[in-house]
Amino acid sequence: MGAAMRIAIVGASGNSGTGLLQALRGEPEIDEIVGIARRSPDTGARPYDAARWELVDIAMPSVDSAADDRVVDRLADAIAGADTVVHLAWLIQPNRQRDLLRRANVDGTRRVIEACVRAGVSHLVCASSVGVYAGVSDDAPRAESWPTRGVPTAHYSVDKVAQEGLLDEAERRGLSVARVRPALVFDAEAGAHIVRLFVGALVPPALLRPGAMPLIALPAGVRVQVVHGDDLADAYRRIILQRATGAFNIATDPVLREQDLADVIARGRRVALPPRVLRPVMHAAWRARALAADPGWLDMAMSVPVMSTERARHELGWAPRHDAHATLREMLQGMADGAGTASPPMRPRTEWPHDQRPDGDDAPDSVAGPGAESSGPRAPVELERDILGLYLSDHLTGATAGVQRLERMAEAYADTDLGPDIARISREIGEEREFLHRLIGTLEFRRRPHRQAAAWIAERVGRLKTNGRPLGSPMTPVLEIELLRGAVAGKLSGWETMRTLAPDLGLPEEVFADLVERSRAQIAILERLHAHVVPEAFREGEID
Repeated sequence: MGAAMRIAIVGASGNSGTGLLQALRGEPEIDEIVGIARRSPDTGARPYDAARWELVDIAMPSVDSAADDRVVDRLADAIAGADTVVHLAWLIQPNRQRDLLRRANVDGTRRVIEACVRAGVSHLVCASSVGVYAGVSDDAPRAESWPTRGVPTAHYSVDKVAQEGLLDEAERRGLSVARVRPALVFDAEAGAHIVRLFVGALVPPALLRPGAMPLIALPAGVRVQVVHGDDLADAYRRIILQRATGAFNIATDPVLREQDLADVIARGRRVALPPRVLRPVMHAAWRARALAADPGWLDMAMSVPVMSTERARHELGWAPRHDAHATLREMLQGMADGAGTASPPMRPRTEWPHDQRPDGDDAPDSVAGPGAESSGPRAPVELERDILGLYLSDHLTGATAGVQRLERMAEAYADTDLGPDIARISREIGEEREFLHRLIGTLEFRRRPHRQAAAWIAERVGRLKTNGRPLGSPMTPVLEIELLRGAVAGKLSGWETMRTLAPDLGLPEEVFADLVERSRAQIAILERLHAHVVPEAFREGEID
């Protein structure tokens, strides 16, 4: 037996992370597990009590390159000393927010790789997917050498291809990389999670029980590979202990075809429809928010190759313990029961159809903060989601009005000695407004666009002068600078609040500390501008 290992798992509170924690629990060669997530699970519950937890949100937006470095540094600190980092974090929903998905999945992977380099971690194990493979029109098994061009009409596949491109670059930088390409991952404990990600409120849970559907409509020619979560976790465990590198296909037997699926889902009662007929129906249901999965998943189901798992079996000594029929049956039962675990993304279903969002508005009303310390688990800190979301939304509303006013001022004073400083503040506050908008989305707080629209309208109405003075009155810049100075002071307080709460949200405090200092510098500029314009505005003879 070699020296004890320290393992860090990014995305340890999700489905694959939960399974891996269970697989590594009690492993004699593992000395410590660091679980990394954006929201903490119940660290006193199995299997989450097997890890020491660090909160890091790898999808955090960046106001500038320095803020991006702060996130990477925070992650590097969390994984420092690890022998292997396992990167499992991946965002599937909300699939209407493409920018958020790419930031979480592609930029998130880039940040993980950069953190490994900075922390001196030499071995990275990354969750890829069957979706990375180029499409085929036959059933011949493909090994790991099959081209990884993906399915262009599926955002999941597109991002997985981009992720593997980053892994190629990481290998060129000297990092030892293992890529795990699993089939669909099913197990009972992920039941409620899978419903939220792919089904939504379209199908009543009772109909999800094996054999409960009176009839199932399936795309003609569909075939699916699956893998039980426990078998996938065993593959990860073997890769970690053997410090294996390269790509590994992971799937169980047999391949499930139309009749196999119908036998489990609807006691064999099925109707096969051409995919070209099903796709617009699926798209319409997705657009109507009746179905959570978008049509890209159908495109992948009809074109991804059947994977050969010979490499994993031969080099890792891996073999699945669950067959595909039993795995599908277990998954359906878990979906019907609303099964889950003690983590935010994996939480059990409490009410249908209202508890269907993956991790957002209908999630529990609190955000769990840091969990177990090295001395053992402790009760997590909790933040009220609704209150914090409303607080940030109100600041976004103020920023929306402020940006509009500053853009107008920058244009109006462009040819004056006030112009350069006002242009600078306008640019910076515009960047901060966009950062705050994306941050609210990343934290999955409820969006309140009507508030920002009202602020936009109010700012334009406020341009109308009611004091009887001309728009060019010397008093105008005095009033505008005073209004902006108060608004920036309020913004500063908002960033100070976020600096205090950052550790509970998995965000680096330093990002908000930088924004606090930026706000103070903006106030100093506005105070200098104010001192400059006041004498001219109120000098005798200047105001009619």
